Amino acid sequence: MALTNRIGQNTDLNRNGREAAAESDVHYSRDPRDFGWLRENVPCQAACPAGTDIPAYILAILEGKYGDSYEINREANVLPGVLGRICSRPCETECRHGWPGNGEPVSICHLKRSAADLKHRGHRLNESLYGPSGKKVAIVGSGPAGIAAAHDLSLMGHDVTLFEREDEPGGMLRYGIPEFRLPRDVLREEIHNALRLGVELRTGVSIGNGEGEIPFSTLRADFDAVLLATGCMAATELPLRDDPSGRAVADFENVEYGFDFLLDMHRGKPKKVGKRVAVVGAGFTALDCARVARRLGGEDISIHLRTTEEYIPVTRDEILEAKAENVGFLGLRTPIALKGENGHLEAVEFVQNRLGGWRENGRRKAIPIKGSEFDFDCDTVLVAIGQRTAHDFLDAELELDRWNNARTDENGMTSLEGVFAAGDYVKGASTVIEAVGQGREVARAIDTWLMGKPRRVPAVRIEKVEAPLRQRAWDFIPRTHMPTEEIEERCANLTEEVEKGYDDALAHEEARRCYLCNLHYKIDVDNCIYCRACIEVAPKNCIKMVEGIEIHADGTYGKLLETGEWDHVGAIWIDNVECIRCGACYEVCPTQCISITRNQLCMVEVE
Repeated sequence: MALTNRIGQNTDLNRNGREAAAESDVHYSRDPRDFGWLRENVPCQAACPAGTDIPAYILAILEGKYGDSYEINREANVLPGVLGRICSRPCETECRHGWPGNGEPVSICHLKRSAADLKHRGHRLNESLYGPSGKKVAIVGSGPAGIAAAHDLSLMGHDVTLFEREDEPGGMLRYGIPEFRLPRDVLREEIHNALRLGVELRTGVSIGNGEGEIPFSTLRADFDAVLLATGCMAATELPLRDDPSGRAVADFENVEYGFDFLLDMHRGKPKKVGKRVAVVGAGFTALDCARVARRLGGEDISIHLRTTEEYIPVTRDEILEAKAENVGFLGLRTPIALKGENGHLEAVEFVQNRLGGWRENGRRKAIPIKGSEFDFDCDTVLVAIGQRTAHDFLDAELELDRWNNARTDENGMTSLEGVFAAGDYVKGASTVIEAVGQGREVARAIDTWLMGKPRRVPAVRIEKVEAPLRQRAWDFIPRTHMPTEEIEERCANLTEEVEKGYDDALAHEEARRCYLCNLHYKIDVDNCIYCRACIEVAPKNCIKMVEGIEIHADGTYGKLLETGEWDHVGAIWIDNVECIRCGACYEVCPTQCISITRNQLCMVEVE
């Protein structure tokens, strides 16, 4: 299902692309206006760090082609069955269906999972392969960034060896995320699919300077390129009033860093909690710790936030599921001391906060209130305030940024020649979809560096569409909620998946809601008779009389210059930002001057 094309002597890319469009139902463009149109008009894809063609895979579901939908996903995000369960969903925040007056966003993530769950068991995976390059690449770390990069580099013909210190691949996917959110059979299948075409996976192998470890310098000597994708594999220490480095955490038997708690549990170490569990933190790890604690027998479980739940960086669904499991959220507090005797904690001292302004990362500041200190009694404390990178496995000096992450150039290369870095090792603790997106981006940069030139470049595939693909009535379908396991059943089992997935009927119903924003409705000005029929039937203010349009320096379109005076009208224009692709204008036009194309971002091969 790969959207690729070769750039040769007979392709539209080497001609006047817009004139050639009339001669073929499909052509490829590298015109800045077409790239700009996609960024502006397909907000879900623009928001996806991996650039997933969301309207295309949802249309495939609408047509009952789950295998095709799965392949469209795999080409962009590599792990659809995984991301369909645990993605942070930046696409849904930007979904046009969620704009004011349009209802709730489409359940894009759940539909991604549907493509993976409902495809035929005998589905054949499609890949575009290059011949052997003779180049060898070592990747350290088999988390989402490492897996994505290994997948792409192996398809490009390079010999890839993936080194993982744990017994199984997956990184935080395997050892950080509970099984009730991500079943391990799904994870293993997706990783197998990603690495099956020639990647040598070496688990239980550590890169470092200790006994039995492989020195980093050996990798640099034995491979043409090295990619560091080790993620953030150390917990961020808890700063306290009299203990800024957080050493006091180790002094109490019933206090633990949440990252280490989950890591040990998924390595097979038995874990237990008390009845009253306090989780300090605001991210996915904090919520996972709280929900795991519930399943381990905790009764009074609370998550303590520096700000409030409105500002924590997790999906709304995750918050609601935690609340359904009777996890409480207590905001506007910062821990400043741990209190107890003989190595057993009895209470956490907090200071009350008030909300301040906005930080650089877009989150609210928490300002402590003088004299507001108070104690909170608990039996177990899990500290999940973040993770950080570790560099002690290196035997070479690596330039770091101010956050102690690997510094890279625009091509993903570190300060060491031939050594690249991707994922959380560069960005700090982020999301799975961000790691996958950056892993794929750096893989393309590594290929360019190894081969001396780019072999694939972005383009816009433009295909003629004969008729509207959706109905106006579909705009009013309510969001399809995900079926879930009963509360009592889920809370008694660490491995029972909470979200049960859509069946065919639910997936089809939700897919109908998508506006298919990659459909470009356009009026042929030369054939338009200015009858206003399209304006009269438009359900929104999406068809406008204009006297011109702004053109940016890079050639992309800017604002429409609207007018209400007929002697100033230069054209009747479809504003695709407001258009909901209902097709009403197309159906009513007496001169058939409205055309529809499907515009899709793709990669084309350079000969």
